[in-house]
Amino acid sequence: MRLTNKVAIITGGGSGIGQACAYLFAQEGAKVVIAQRTVTTGEATVAAIKNKGGEAIFVQTDVTSAQSVAQLVQKTLKAFGRVAVLFNNAGSEQKPSPIEKMEEAEWDKVYDANVKSIFLVTKYAVPEMKKAGSGSIINTASLLGVRPRGPNQTAYCSSKGAVIALTKALAVELAPQIRVNCLYPTLVDTPLARRASAEKIKETGWAEFKRGYESLVPLKRMATPEDVAYGALYLASEESAMLTGVCLPIDGGLGI
Repeated sequence: MRLTNKVAIITGGGSGIGQACAYLFAQEGAKVVIAQRTVTTGEATVAAIKNKGGEAIFVQTDVTSAQSVAQLVQKTLKAFGRVAVLFNNAGSEQKPSPIEKMEEAEWDKVYDANVKSIFLVTKYAVPEMKKAGSGSIINTASLLGVRPRGPNQTAYCSSKGAVIALTKALAVELAPQIRVNCLYPTLVDTPLARRASAEKIKETGWAEFKRGYESLVPLKRMATPEDVAYGALYLASEESAMLTGVCLPIDGGLGI
């Protein structure tokens, strides 16, 4: 197994990409910490992992709150004694809006969830990784952070661009002990993606929207949470030991 006895914190680990990653990491031998605001999905994910013989705990967490994040790390240490992998996956979509009509609160919400959260969880996890002498941090960006084509999505696109820049800055700062990389997927079939696409699918429905989107992708399908989870697994494992500051596209060729 590729993550035997490694302790991995996964933010947003109770649904979508985070949940798929939690299942995969546990399958590969990791002790998984699910950090999630929603209790029901977080606890259900832990129960599913334990039912298959894995080890996991749920810590209700607001990743935009320093106090909540500090408690997350302390509860991780109490349960498992260390932190080896951090997957900063939690994030938020943006309510579509032209920049001149965007509310300041909406802008702040997107940046808090997508950028500030990475700063906070990294801030509190890094000291424990340094004590251990190693660690792997993985951030979730987006293809829209590289190719900001989403109309009226300025906050979201720019926040994901910030995640990519933050990843590279941290990679330089934290080397050689800690590796920092990111994933930037295309649209992934998750509950968040369906919420973000609500206006587009109002008339045609999700299935028709998905078919149209897949027609644009060279590999002719939409990414699944598992596609992203396998990318995270690679970056968490020792197989990527010479990689830091890398932004890995999981986009079926759409970014070409």
